[in-house]
Amino acid sequence: QVQLVESGGGLVQAGGSLRLSCAASRNIFSIDVMGWYRQAPGKQRELVATITSGGRTNYADSAKGRFTISRDTAKNTVYLQMNSLKPEDTAVYYCHATTNYWGKGTQVTVSS
Repeated sequence: QVQLVESGGGLVQAGGSLRLSCAASRNIFSIDVMGWYRQAPGKQRELVATITSGGRTNYADSAKGRFTISRDTAKNTVYLQMNSLKPEDTAVYYCHATTNYWGKGTQVTVSS
């Protein structure tokens, strides 16, 4: 079992950057996959990016070239660096860990 706590959300202007953090309650080295998902109002939750225990990353098309997922196993933390933010990136961002653990989310709002 693992608890996940997100932080780093906020209000930013279009073109700006934010870095989200997901702190896990235990060592993440053995967690197969960790990732970030987001849910905008009235929309389904969608994948943003994932990272495997081997360091392999995967991104949604909307995130490619702008977002970077990384992890620090010494700090049991996964990050999402978001650059060139757009208003359509506005959503609640959730951290996820296999098999089915979720954080409570952090709000990201991008103003135009």
